Amino acid sequence: MRLGIWLRTLAAAIALATCLGLLAHGVPAQAGAKPARIVSLDLCADQLLIDLVERERIAAVTHLAADPEVSAIWEKGKGIPITHGAAEDVLRHKPDLILAGPFGVAPTVHLLRRLKANVVVVPLASDLDGVRTAVRIVAAAVGEGARGEALIDAFDRRLARIAAGLPQTPAPSAVIYQVGGAVSVAGNLADAVLAAAGFRNKAAEYRLTRGGQVPLELLAASPPDLLVLASAADEYRTVVADNLRHPALGLLRRQRASIEVPWRLWQCGTPHIADAIARLAEVRGALGAQRR
Repeated sequence: MRLGIWLRTLAAAIALATCLGLLAHGVPAQAGAKPARIVSLDLCADQLLIDLVERERIAAVTHLAADPEVSAIWEKGKGIPITHGAAEDVLRHKPDLILAGPFGVAPTVHLLRRLKANVVVVPLASDLDGVRTAVRIVAAAVGEGARGEALIDAFDRRLARIAAGLPQTPAPSAVIYQVGGAVSVAGNLADAVLAAAGFRNKAAEYRLTRGGQVPLELLAASPPDLLVLASAADEYRTVVADNLRHPALGLLRRQRASIEVPWRLWQCGTPHIADAIARLAEVRGALGAQRR
């Protein structure tokens, strides 16, 4: 018993010593120098990092960066080394900058900060201004302020073009309906996407369950002008997604306007969210023409 405890203690000490050694022999960022070995621990930070810096400066991103189901730039993420978020896994890349999100790998971030690693936490965007903030935070951290501003300028120009093309008619209602019957409520990024595309979020008119779901019966009884699905019916082969395969939802989709806009386009606060806005704006234009 004592031997087992001693061995576990020794293993923990070796692991910590390894972390300290890796950190000590990492590539320190000199004053005014751009980080040369950057590791990202967050899917949204992955995408901003890949958009802002040269590939050779990226030491590792999450395993989700090249996943076509969740990453808006999965093709660009192919071939980049990955990390699964453990401190030892991060430090073996000898990073001089680590980007993290506010959730997900908090214990790793805490340990890395205790080891005096250079960690920057990128906040989640809850609106379109939050997208600009996230871009500027990452751009400043990686030493690419000008690229960050160029990215924001292109984002704003695209949003302006989309807004200029929207019909000048009362905003039709829309609901983002997800796996398990969850809907996107007011005050989050998805709600901001609907507004930018010229829609009014009807979720506020429903009596939601404690978990934030709207019963399918209520959705069918009082449908929105546009039903937005963030997932295809066959994407999740679990009972939790049975609501997306229910005959009542199929009937509703045949009777009312609906569109599938994959979550990879708008679950992260990056300029790629404009792709989701553009898709919704096209439907908004068609609905406006029908009303006229």
